[in-house]
Amino acid sequence: MRLKLVPSETFFDFFRLSKFTLGASALAMIVSIVLFFMMGLNYGIDFRGGTTIRTDAQNPVDMVAYRAALSALKLGDVTITQVINPAAQLTGEVSNVAQIRIEAQEGAEAATIKTIKAVKAALVAVDPTMSFPQIDSVGPKVSGELIQTAVIAVIMAISAVLFYIWLRFEWQFSVGAVAALVHDIVLTIGIFSLLQIKFDLAIIAALLTIVGYSLNDTVVVFDRVRENLRKYKQKPLKDLLNLSINETLSRTVMTSVTTLIALGSLFVLGGDVIHGFVFAMIWGVIIGTYSSVFVASAILLRLGVKRDWDKVDDGRSGTQFANIDA
Repeated sequence: MRLKLVPSETFFDFFRLSKFTLGASALAMIVSIVLFFMMGLNYGIDFRGGTTIRTDAQNPVDMVAYRAALSALKLGDVTITQVINPAAQLTGEVSNVAQIRIEAQEGAEAATIKTIKAVKAALVAVDPTMSFPQIDSVGPKVSGELIQTAVIAVIMAISAVLFYIWLRFEWQFSVGAVAALVHDIVLTIGIFSLLQIKFDLAIIAALLTIVGYSLNDTVVVFDRVRENLRKYKQKPLKDLLNLSINETLSRTVMTSVTTLIALGSLFVLGGDVIHGFVFAMIWGVIIGTYSSVFVASAILLRLGVKRDWDKVDDGRSGTQFANIDA
């Protein structure tokens, strides 16, 4: 007996509340943009510049003592956070890990060797069992270049998607797919602004992965739409889109749920190092599945689409590669 998360045949009307879902998505995007400009992102060391020192000790982390020891060094803005490892908690392992962030000093690319030595000495004086397994330094100039490169990477990914969908289908499909991708990225940035989760290069990798996942879901639906356009030439476009989404719903739900199970395990057992990345992926899978149905398809319905796919294409409509499997 096969496991079925949804029945083999469903007859949901996904466009019955399309005005509400599109309105909610537009509102969520506006709120995300406002949050970004009002609260900003909690940029990690990759984007802000500075030095991050990771400590490990046999004794429990004493935040007050750590802060008092470092305040005497007059390093400016210093942030100390205790690192909680859920995997260690589940196994009963004792984890006394802290992360110390020192902002880039004025006139210096990063903390000097002398400064790092002074920080180590001050902390070892508090706890002689302390070790320093990881030290990362990024200068302001490098961090600025990383921000620029990250933005370019996301824009190029979306542009490539626009071009691919235009060749594979029609321009209406491209608009719907890209609108869904922009929706996913903007909402991801919004949730990171709201929760102030650290935003670093790993999150950029997650954004690009979300683009690929959301696009895959959208293309599966659009492929079925194209098949049904040939099969049901007189069926109203709304009914045809509903039929296509219902026919692919079982696959969509199964893929999303199994992906979320794997990501959930990583989030619980993977440790704090990948928490931001995994959280972005979990959020991206959820909204990527939503946008494939309620954003991309809804926009396609409003734009309309070519109905007679049996005519020979002259190469000007953007569908000259429609019969090529990729």
